[in-house]
Amino acid sequence: NYTYTNGNSQFNQYWDWYYQGISFANQVIEKTAEISDENINATVRRQIVAEGHFLRAWYHMQLLLNWKQIIMRDKYITNPDELSKPLADRADTWDFIINDLKEATKLPSAYDSDNTGRATCGAAYAYLGFAYLTRAYEEPDQKQTFLNAAIDALNNVKGYELVKEFRTMFDGSRKNNPESIFEIQFSMTSDNGAIYRSQFHQWMGASEIGGWDEIIPTQILMNEFMKEGEIASTGRYDTRLYETIWFQCDYFNDGNGRVWGWEYDELFVNDNGPYNRPVFRKFLPSTADEMWQSNTAINIPLMRYANVMLMKAEAMNELGRSNEAISLINEIRDVHGDMPAMTGTDQEAVRAQIEHERMIEFPLENYRWYDLRRWGKLATAMQAAGRTNFKESEHSFYPTPLTELNANDQLK
Repeated sequence: NYTYTNGNSQFNQYWDWYYQGISFANQVIEKTAEISDENINATVRRQIVAEGHFLRAWYHMQLLLNWKQIIMRDKYITNPDELSKPLADRADTWDFIINDLKEATKLPSAYDSDNTGRATCGAAYAYLGFAYLTRAYEEPDQKQTFLNAAIDALNNVKGYELVKEFRTMFDGSRKNNPESIFEIQFSMTSDNGAIYRSQFHQWMGASEIGGWDEIIPTQILMNEFMKEGEIASTGRYDTRLYETIWFQCDYFNDGNGRVWGWEYDELFVNDNGPYNRPVFRKFLPSTADEMWQSNTAINIPLMRYANVMLMKAEAMNELGRSNEAISLINEIRDVHGDMPAMTGTDQEAVRAQIEHERMIEFPLENYRWYDLRRWGKLATAMQAAGRTNFKESEHSFYPTPLTELNANDQLK
């Protein structure tokens, strides 16, 4: 409802936890460099330091996506007197993030099975492209330069491919798949007191299927999925709709038990009979038994190859290379959506198609807000969603947290 203050506990914690991550990354960068050569292999040293740069950049980037100005932390702090520091200029912070990501491109392209999930050079290049793309809109006088830099970075994301079975990337059945570039790793192991599992599935799940009913698809999202009509090669709507959302339709009531062995109308029913209530399927486990568990170990993809392709398409289109952008869009539509080639060929048509594809490709993956802000569409979208309290000048970014204001003498 946009009634929060700078004392809101949720984003105060977000700020604190991400700066804790930055502190860990700074410690790794500095202390690993001090280890004597006889105690560490040179290749291992370079990798660990590069990982430190990647994570330091990633944490700073998440903060900069949510706050207009943040504090750059470029050293491991051991003296409390060093904690007070002013907010940095946004462009300077982007420079810092980009330089760290360039350092991280020295990472390996892949790891053995014992190190699955570690950041790779592909992840570094993907986020470098994301940084340049975002910055292109923020600094219009350098837009063309940053768009070209984004394409150069994204062209270096190699060795990945789209996964046909869209849902399997989000239900725990196909972790670290060929489309995954960087994802949060979860495990049900409890060895040595480890807790790498989560209750994410309960937040995502509707009450009818054992969830907490916290996150439900909007009608705006449903309309977007259906706007092109039933033109997929399957004879239905875009396949991503069925892989992302359960809703009342012939497909989920065809006698094949597509809702964990049940028909949709068997689960979404009351004394008055079956009812239609679209609910998220994405990020739910592959079986009902897993859904009823308190915890699951579903990985959370943070960067996928589909995102790299759509970011590249966006940059190309803004540079007037619409035909190249269309080719990338159509590949995703075919593999993930079973959809025919897009219609329209001019720059505006491609812009509209990219927005459509990003909206239905990434629900719950935390990109929509940043997309809308990048395109200058936040206020329009919030009004369309009935968020009448939203004010672009006040709510496009979070305010500096009260905890930081109270602790930092240079912000008073």
